[in-house]
Formats: sequence, structure tokens, C-alpha cells
Amino acid sequence: MSSGGTHRRRRMRRPVAVAAVLGASGLVALIGSGVHSAGAAELCNGHKARTLTFKTGEVRVYREKGYVCAVAVAKKPGVKQKMSVSVQARGSAAVQDEGEFKFHAGPVKVHAGHRCVAVRAEIGRSEVSSGWILC
Repeated sequence: MSSGGTHRRRRMRRPVAVAAVLGASGLVALIGSGVHSAGAAELCNGHKARTLTFKTGEVRVYREKGYVCAVAVAKKPGVKQKMSVSVQARGSAAVQDEGEFKFHAGPVKVHAGHRCVAVRAEIGRSEVSSGWILC
């Protein structure tokens, strides 16, 4: 009688375990697919402080409670290409994200307080540099 109960538990656990794995993988798929179509506002918190456009894309700069966040977004998404974005608060080291991406580089975030920041972005062979902004 106890072996029958154990057998039932195993049957019950398999569907639950399979459902949990499938549910988790579905959640990962939804999260993963959302990142590609998500706007930069969903990648960075705060209000948009600046947009710097250039030939192959744009870098969107956001500010919230002393933090500055930036994302470089490709003009033609879906094509894997070299991208980078960096933010540097005056007097601190730059924080950078670079690599081969299809949609965007970043987000990168620094604590700037009330200091100026410099933002740089590169997508393909085109780039933009802000100089010191948000002072």
C-alpha cells in the first residue's frame, strides 16, 4: 500500500516538474523576446534627458535621482554589428558596454549626482560623442 502511494506521488511530481520547467522556459522566452522590442525607456529608469542621433542610430540618455543611464539603439535593428555605449561622470571612470549586438548596446548606468556626464556611442562605423552634458 505504501508503494502505491509513492508511485502516485511520482506521477504527480512529473507533470508538476514538467509544467514548472516549461513555465520557466516560457517566461524566459517572453523576457528574452521583450528585450529586443523594448524601448530604451524600459531598459533605463527615469526621464529622458537627451537623445543624440547619428547616422547608424541614436543614444538615449535618462536621468533619475542622481543616476544617468544610456542605451545606444540601432537604426536598422536585427543585423548583428559592432556597438558600444559609455557614460562617464566627471571625475570618475567611464562605464561601457561593447560587443556584437543586433538591437542595442547597454544600458550603462553611473551615479553622477550633480556632476556633468559624457556619453559616447558607436554603431557600425558611425559614432557620436556628447561632450560634457547635463551639468
